[in-house]
Amino acid sequence: MTLTVNEVLAPARRLIAPLLSLSLLGAPLPLWAQPTDGTPEALPLEEIQTFAEVFERIKRGYVEEVDDATLLRNAMRGLLSELDPHSAYLDVNEFQSLRESTEGEFGGIGIEVGNEDGQLMVITPIDDTPASQAGLLARDLIIAIDGTPTESLSLQEAVTLMRGEPGSELTLSILRAGEDSPREITLAREVIRSESVKHELLEPGYGYLRISQFQSRTPEQASDALSRMSREQPLQGLVLDLRNNPGGVLQSAVGVADLFLDSGLIVYTEGRLANTEMSFSANPATPARDTPLVVLINGGSASAAEIVAGALQDQRRGIIMGTESFGKGSVQQIMPLGNGEGLKLTTALYYTPNGRSIQAQGIEPDVEVVRGRLEVAEGRREIREIDLDGHLNNQDGGTSDRGEFSERLSDDYQLSEALNLLKALNVVDRRR
Repeated sequence: MTLTVNEVLAPARRLIAPLLSLSLLGAPLPLWAQPTDGTPEALPLEEIQTFAEVFERIKRGYVEEVDDATLLRNAMRGLLSELDPHSAYLDVNEFQSLRESTEGEFGGIGIEVGNEDGQLMVITPIDDTPASQAGLLARDLIIAIDGTPTESLSLQEAVTLMRGEPGSELTLSILRAGEDSPREITLAREVIRSESVKHELLEPGYGYLRISQFQSRTPEQASDALSRMSREQPLQGLVLDLRNNPGGVLQSAVGVADLFLDSGLIVYTEGRLANTEMSFSANPATPARDTPLVVLINGGSASAAEIVAGALQDQRRGIIMGTESFGKGSVQQIMPLGNGEGLKLTTALYYTPNGRSIQAQGIEPDVEVVRGRLEVAEGRREIREIDLDGHLNNQDGGTSDRGEFSERLSDDYQLSEALNLLKALNVVDRRR
């Protein structure tokens, strides 16, 4: 089949002709095509003509025939993929997957990924999923997915490959920092029903609140967890664990920060359009207003998790402990399109109450504590009075029993140090 130039260029011309006509006639352009300062600006005709020429050459000369819709969709993907790592054009399946993950249920292995220097990287494995159970860590590089090199894949394509039918297996080639060769990890996909909030008492009076990601119902779940932990006695201290939390819904992060703040700014955003400039402040009704607070973060704490940590740090409401956070300070809007597809577009940067942008910077902890493991030394220990046969009991009824301890403390050095710091804060407060 032989195509004329006009036939080949027809789809591209249909795409750009309305804008060309408006520009040449001096008519107003659509809102999305106008400069943000309101001044008239002609479309770059030379670049548009070049686009049409590229379209023509692909249509005529590519080794396989490609339909117009595919070419135009790929062009739109390219428009977004070159902006930043978080903007993307989403087809129907990708758009649905994104909605599912935001709502807290999706099929896959339970992993948050991003791009670093063109390489697919683990931001964080989600708690209690195949990814976390297999031992994947933040900043692991994913070299291949089922043998497909990831360097040739977009972020959305990689996510699509990792999702699939529950029970089916997936093999990842992982390169970890300090290792010379990749390791192969095989995981079985599951239906991921991600509960974003967990809680328990580390010791009597000292609570632990774990938030693995920020979903629409996370503030409500966190508030309920605080109430449950406080039923028997008021909390003397709380550890808020945001490690390996990849973020999520902005309003959810604001709601969680508001559980601990009774006034003042939580976060604000700034963008080019007026509707991207928002500001969120705390409400007086605060269930954990005075509870001593330590917030744990690490390199897997990103986006909404950094909003919470930054707000609590700037308002001096809690002590931030751990290691430097990921540094994602941008806001994405999800825009549904008329054909069931969608657009994820970076529209603003967010700022902490003191005006800090953490984009590519991260939150610096107040107290740096690196990841480690507690080990109890075996063998000889010191002899104390209580160990001697026939020792006198304490007449005040004192006991050596220190109460029940969470098993987490023996496996988590950072958490143990957070608990020790809370105890120290209470000692200092009592001596004032």
